[in-house]
Amino acid sequence: MKVDVILGLQWGDEGKGKIVDVFTPRYDVIARFQGGPNAGHTIIFDGKKFVLHTIPSGIFHPQTLNIIGNGVIIDPVILFREIDNLRAAGINPEKNLLIARRSHLILPTHRLLDSALESAKGSAKIGSTLKGIGPAYTDKYGRNGIRVGNIPDETFMDQYRQLRNLHFEVIRHAGFDFSAHKLDGLLFEDYERQWFEAIEKIKSLKVIDGEVFLNNCLDNGKSVLAEGAQGTLLDVDFGSYPFVTSSNTITAGVCAGLGVSPHRIGKTYGIFKAYCTRVGSGPFPTELFDEDGDKLRTGGNEFGSTTGRPRRCGWLDLPALKYAIMLNGVYSLIMMKADVFTPFPAIKICTDYQRENEILQSFPFNLSDEKLQPVYREMTGWNTSLDRCVDFSDIPAEFDEYIKFIEKELDLPIDILSVGPDRIQTLQR
Repeated sequence: MKVDVILGLQWGDEGKGKIVDVFTPRYDVIARFQGGPNAGHTIIFDGKKFVLHTIPSGIFHPQTLNIIGNGVIIDPVILFREIDNLRAAGINPEKNLLIARRSHLILPTHRLLDSALESAKGSAKIGSTLKGIGPAYTDKYGRNGIRVGNIPDETFMDQYRQLRNLHFEVIRHAGFDFSAHKLDGLLFEDYERQWFEAIEKIKSLKVIDGEVFLNNCLDNGKSVLAEGAQGTLLDVDFGSYPFVTSSNTITAGVCAGLGVSPHRIGKTYGIFKAYCTRVGSGPFPTELFDEDGDKLRTGGNEFGSTTGRPRRCGWLDLPALKYAIMLNGVYSLIMMKADVFTPFPAIKICTDYQRENEILQSFPFNLSDEKLQPVYREMTGWNTSLDRCVDFSDIPAEFDEYIKFIEKELDLPIDILSVGPDRIQTLQR
């Protein structure tokens, strides 16, 4: 067996959570391979809405195991907040949730560091979610991190104090006064106390050697789906650096994030919105600052599920999509939020970039170049509700033309359409 992959092809927020939930009945195991609680995967069914930040999106299917892989970084407080919310809804995640022993912990001081470093950048800030993601990954690669597998160690408290003191030195050097700074509404000491309570609770969960467990699953014929967080254009190596996340969000990240070899990677499903969005700072060639941008934001409820911040909105960017498809070896495409275009009489698609008199058909190294302008093709909108669509054959002719144009440009099929937020509002070929 091989590991199939679902990941985002844009700047995140593509709707991965919903599609993972839809796909889960096909798989024995769902495994998150990177990112942390900066993710916000939204699942809606039976009139209920859930937002997951750390737990894989297959958790609502009790017959499927859900693994938090070694490439994920975990804030124990946020993890158990999710678990408590699921319990309150009658779901017991502890039955089918496992955590890789090699996954790293986000300390309370990682969150302070995040705020201190972002504040020090002033107008050059990257738009961090302030969840401690960057500092935690920095410690991981600086070989200072603390892992879930270290929790039972007799030296755990010594490791914690040593790293906390190192963080305090950096924070003081940055001139950041955290005496009144709050983490999720709590002063540092109170949050730290809550953090240690959550650390104790982790001991009650199933902690595994993720890489061994997953390879055994594959050897025994079990089907595995790897779930990505954020999006390809936020990849630390290939995204719009430095306005990126701190991990590899692409298919290649699955190998390091779960401990599987490249030959065990199967099909990669690429998810994209019918338009583009972005949260935080960074270049965004097709961004709209007009009424159309407002209509996309309102119609798509484009507000961050993790931060609540309004998302920047713009037209679909085909050069960026082609780049993401190339990096990920995408097998099949999934289009989300086409229903948001219902009130639009006309829709634009960016087909190329132009720099002065030069047409660029590839994704440039410097996406921030002010001379870089999108070249658009305008198409007729369908201007009708998609609520009654239950099959591809039900979609309006104008929508069908929009899909066929994208498929031709990308040389890949769009096999799944999302026409609403609920899991049942999903059309599959």
